[in-house]
Amino acid sequence: MESLLAVFTDPTNIAALVTLIILEVVLGIDNLIFISILSNKLPQEQRKKARRIGISLALVLRLALLSMIAWIAQATQTVFDLGIAGSPGAYGEPTFETAFSWRDLILIVGGLFLLWKATKEIHHSMDTEPSGTMLDKKGKATMTFTAVIVQILLLDMVFSVDSILTAIGMTDLLPIMVVAVIVAIGVMLIAADPLAEFIDHNPTVVMLALAFLLMIGFVLIADGFGVHIPKGYIYAAMAFAAGVETLNILARKARQRRMGEADSAAE
Repeated sequence: MESLLAVFTDPTNIAALVTLIILEVVLGIDNLIFISILSNKLPQEQRKKARRIGISLALVLRLALLSMIAWIAQATQTVFDLGIAGSPGAYGEPTFETAFSWRDLILIVGGLFLLWKATKEIHHSMDTEPSGTMLDKKGKATMTFTAVIVQILLLDMVFSVDSILTAIGMTDLLPIMVVAVIVAIGVMLIAADPLAEFIDHNPTVVMLALAFLLMIGFVLIADGFGVHIPKGYIYAAMAFAAGVETLNILARKARQRRMGEADSAAE
């Protein structure tokens, strides 16, 4: 107990904890968008349960990985090397790596799955009569509860590995990592329902969110091949696109309000 108090009363550790919480919350946004889109495929009465289970699985996976820090640290070591030099970049260095670790393989597979899933969802959004898909009372495509949970679990695994590697890179104190992960998951639980409802009520936001998932998929694959794109650029682009879409939503609401007022005046 005294050692824990010493950890959480040290100003340096507190600063590391706050920074790590912010990073974990930001990294959790991708995971939360995916969970929201998938849960909205379920009937209304099952959506909240699916989100709770999906986020709880994310917490369980993150804590399980924290208990396997030794293995996670080895996950960045080379498993195999294709021995093929990448094309030289501006300074003569290869533009991509051909030596792959377990982390690289997980990111590549997760990125490919995300590209496939986002592309499939975009197709369903644009297809007014999706074949072989269950429909709810409003005609929206739905999925079985088990299928949703399985797909959430697969992506939870990918995002959890990225999250824990970030935590290990920030600090070597396990209590700080555990607290940061629990707080970040708590924020996800609070934000899950409002975000999912907002996405569900604004169809254009669904397409924007799917575009985000496509971009995240490409980033994961690039990262797996050793092409590291600064996350700040990615999240800045996402924030800009979200800001533009917010202005579009406000503009549509303003037009609808003016049309409603005009109709009332005409009556």
